[in-house]
Parts: sequence; structure tokens; C-alpha cells
Amino acid sequence: MPKSIREVLTSVPPFSLLPIEVIELLETKVTVSTFPKGHYVFRQGQESLRTLFLIVGGSAEVVASNKKGDESVVSFRGIEEFFGETGLNSGHYSASIRVKEEMTCLLIPGEEVERFIGKHSDFTSYLTDLLVERMRSLYDEIIHEQSFEDQRVETPLFRKRVSDIMSSPVITCSIRDTVVEVANLMKSKNISAVIVVDKDNHPVGSISNADLVHNILARSITNYDNIIAGTIMKDEVVSLSSDAFYAEALMAIIKYRTKHLVIIRKEKLVGIVTVADLVKFRSTGSLAITQDIELQEDIDELAKIGTAVDELLSALVDEKVPVQEILSIVSELNERLTTRVIQLCELEMISEGYGRPPVEYCWVNTGSAGRREQTYRTDQDNFIIYGDRPEEDAKSIQDYFIRLAGKVNTGLEKCGFEKCPGDIMASNKEWCRSLNSWEKVIKGWIDNVSKDPKAVRQLTIILDFRAVHGGKTLADRLWEMTIRFYQDSEAISHYLTQDDLSARVPVTMWGGFVTEKSGLHKDEINLKSSVSVHIVDCIRIFALKNSIKETNTFSRIEQLRKNGGLNVDDADFVEAAYETLMMFRIRENLKKVIKGEKADNYINPLKLSKQEREILKGAFAAVTRLQKLTSASNTLPWLGN
Repeated sequence: MPKSIREVLTSVPPFSLLPIEVIELLETKVTVSTFPKGHYVFRQGQESLRTLFLIVGGSAEVVASNKKGDESVVSFRGIEEFFGETGLNSGHYSASIRVKEEMTCLLIPGEEVERFIGKHSDFTSYLTDLLVERMRSLYDEIIHEQSFEDQRVETPLFRKRVSDIMSSPVITCSIRDTVVEVANLMKSKNISAVIVVDKDNHPVGSISNADLVHNILARSITNYDNIIAGTIMKDEVVSLSSDAFYAEALMAIIKYRTKHLVIIRKEKLVGIVTVADLVKFRSTGSLAITQDIELQEDIDELAKIGTAVDELLSALVDEKVPVQEILSIVSELNERLTTRVIQLCELEMISEGYGRPPVEYCWVNTGSAGRREQTYRTDQDNFIIYGDRPEEDAKSIQDYFIRLAGKVNTGLEKCGFEKCPGDIMASNKEWCRSLNSWEKVIKGWIDNVSKDPKAVRQLTIILDFRAVHGGKTLADRLWEMTIRFYQDSEAISHYLTQDDLSARVPVTMWGGFVTEKSGLHKDEINLKSSVSVHIVDCIRIFALKNSIKETNTFSRIEQLRKNGGLNVDDADFVEAAYETLMMFRIRENLKKVIKGEKADNYINPLKLSKQEREILKGAFAAVTRLQKLTSASNTLPWLGN
């Protein structure tokens, strides 16, 4: 060993990030060991040695075994690299270490490493990054190994780049071109729209045939010779980078309800992608879903579209689209479906003689739909906020909206969104209120959170609400009131924290899984209600303390990362864990649906591969860590439990 132990520790991160006096003390705890070629330092699935191995000579292979027991080399470790870090965080190793050439290591006790974590931020950050990288690496491997042979879905192409499907060059006009020149250009090129660019070829707007008709002919303008493109163009340009994927293009088309996307590279226009471009690359036309939703005039026909959404979900998973993109696409389609159901029910109210809504109102989703984290259609959780009016009109107004909500809730049920067993639905008068009434109710729940467990339950339901249809300013105002009430209550975070801590992550102190002992789900774990819920609850608490109105858990984590509400390392660790848990849930639910079973979020860890169990344990460890962090930050000892 050419270098002394101290020289190695002071030159190799993360130990080089420690103060010199700490390194000097650590030096006395470190031992040296040499392993012969071909020797297994430890094997996959073996109980942890609680030791970090730092290589100072030779090298090793990281070897993983599949379900059949076949081994493959997945990585290497050389001089001044270490291994064994995964065993410090869970009970067993997720891969084997086999010596490639005679290897000498410094053996650093795990308890010493744990002692540094939390006390030395740079050291902690370095190790956390490694754990996140490991979790994401295994997560990617799980997804790429997954096969859905029984699916009858279109050939997935979601990972194709938009640069491969865009049309180029793009037909453009300048801001200063007259509408006559624009119209002639469109006619000569036989196109229905043109992109407007500035002098630097930056896209600034678009003009379609419809814009010409609406802005010129429909207004009987005769002196159109002097009207320029910049006057009548739509200045809302939906753009994507040329290296974006098909899935991102699909999401943009759905979200912004546009027929074309402007493709840019280094802020310059390089191409255009239309709905037609996307459709021609898919055999069953998933993109037609959005148009089909808009065109349906009957709820029974609208209900049939739910099957197409499920097929799209299968294609997204099969193509290994990232979890956050899957959630965005499916949630957007579900919201579009919900909006169309509401619109059809409004028309039905008019046809039955009840007229139009008497005051402005907003249809609001909460729960997983409010967080935009739905995949398969779940039970309904929704409510209505409507504008305030004189007291004498209150009953008739509420009666109108309860009747409308009853139609909507039934319509959504036909579309596959089962009615809420707890009646958290807008057709329930308790969940159909004026803005002023909602203000009083939420304040009452917050004021009574220490005395009434039901108040805690109601708050955890409503604090994920998101406007879907109607006067969204009503929802914005309710959010402002809610956050103000939350900030004014010193105890609210404490009681919400205690509520979450009343249930712990289902792992033993030795790192084993705690499964259900009997019944239909014997030997299984509900990943939603037993694990994921803790991330949702804890991140919600941090978000509300930081006045964040975002409801999506990933968006909340991102905002907390940006504003310092969560340490960057903690945010990364929790985000990776939640992404992993969501994909496990999607994958297992998809398997069940393919078999004709109900998607229920249950998983049997004993039926997973060793690697899958290890990555799941890593995610569980992140949840446990988040619970501890939430408790430390939000528990008020003087209030008790």
C-alpha cells in the first residue's frame, strides 16, 4: 500500500471533505484487508457486513444475479473507489462484489460512517447522491426488464425524438408582412397555418386560416392591405426543444390544446410538429383521444374513451416513459374527460328547465386527482365552490349545484370513476358550498384539529385540491385563505405530523418487510396506503408551511428544493423514492388489469427479484427518513402527541 491510511482518507471523497481532526480519529478505527482474485467479498442478498470498503489496490466487479440465478457484471470498482455503501442503508446487499485482480481495501466501520452523517453536510451530501444514483439505476433496470407480452397496444414510439418526426424547413412570414402576403403564401404552399418570426428568426406567433377569417372577413374589414401579420397573429407559441421526446410532444398537444408545436434549437426555429405528424407514427391513434373527448355529445359514448386512456397508459409504461410524464399525460386526459362530463351535464340542466348556473362556480378535484397523480381511474374526490350571494338565495343556489353535481358524479361513474365510499363528492351538500361557507368550514377544521380527529381527516383530504372547470379564481381565493389560516395556526403542522406518524413504514428494525398476516392480501403490502401516503402527507406539510399552492407531490418537492424548504439532498432522495414507488404501483396494477383483476396497489415482495426487493427497501428507507425529518421539524413537544 504506497500511501498511508491518512493520505488516502485526505485525498478520496467523501472522507477528504471531513475536518482533519475527524480524519485523524477515523484513522485509528480503519483496518486493512487483502482479497485474492476471484474471491467474493460479499454476495447479493447477504446480510450487511456494516462496512464501507475503500479500494487502495487492485479492482473488483459488481455482479448481479437475475431470477434464474444467472450472473452478469454490471459495473467495476477501481483504486480510490468504494463499495458496500448500499449495505449501510438496508439489511442486505443488492449485488455481489467479486475480486477481479488481487485487491487491498481499507475497511471503514459502518457505525463511523453513520456518525458523520448529519454532522458533516458535505460528507452527507456526497453519500446521499450515491444512494440516489443507485436507486435510480436499479429503478431503470427494473423498468427495462419489464415486459408486457399480453398487452394489445400500439407499437410504442414515445422515446423517438421530435427532431426525427418534425417537418423542416418551416413556412414562415415576418411580423411586417401584410395579411394579403400571408394569405397568398398559405395558398401557394397549400398550408393552413404559418409561423410568424422576428428578424432573428425567433418564433413569435402563428396565423391560421381561421385567424384570417375571424380577424378580417368576419369583421367586414375592407382596408386589409395595410394590416400586418403582427396585428392579427396569435402570440401564444407552444414550443419544444428539438431533442425533446415524442411523449413530451404528446403532452404539449394535450395540455395546450394546440394543433402544432414549434420546434427550436438554441432559440432558433428549426421545424414544426403537427397533430398529423404525431398520429401517423401511431397505429391506433392514441392522439385521437383528446379530439374524441371534445366531440362526444353523450356520456355513454364518452365512457367508452376510458378504455383508450388505459391502453395509452399501457403504451407509456411499455415504452419506459418517466413516471412524471406518465402522470401528467394521464391526469390531463382524465381532467379533460371530467370537464366534458360537466359540460354535458350543464347542457342537460338547461334542457330540463333548470337553466344555466345561477352564479359563478368551480368544480374542484382533490385526493390523487387533485395532485394529478392518477393513473388508473380511482374513486371520486371532488367538491364545488360557488360565488357568494344574499342569504335569501342561498338554498336555491345550493340546490341547483347539488342537482348538477349529482348528474356529474353519476356521469363520472359511468366513465369508470367510482363514487367515493366516504361521500366526498360535490353532490353531498357538505362538499358543495359558497366561497364564504368554505372559508368558515376550513377555518373550523384548523381551529379544532387538536380536539377532533375528523378535522384532521378532512384537512388531509381537502389540502390537495385543484380547480378543474369553471371559475378558477374561486379556487385561487380559497387557496389564499387556506394558506393564511395554516400560517396563523402554530399547531396545525404538529397535529398533521402526528397523524402521519401514527403509522410507520412497513419494515422491521432489521430491514425486512412487514406484510399483512391474513386475509385476501396475506403476505402483501399496499404501496399506496402504507408507504406512498407518508411521502404525500409529509411533503404536503412542508409545502403548506412554505406557502406553496402546488398540489402535485413532485412539483411540491421541486418548489421546496428551490426555496430551501427541503435540503437539496433530502429532496433528491425523496423524489427518487416516490418515483420508484409510483412505478412499482403502476407496473403491478397494470399486470392485474391485464389479467382482468382490479388495480389495488398491493404487491407481494416475496415475488420480486432480489434486486427489486432491495430497490423497494431503499425507497422505504427514504420514506422513514422523511418521517423523521418531518417529526423533527414540525413536532411541538409542549403539545404532546
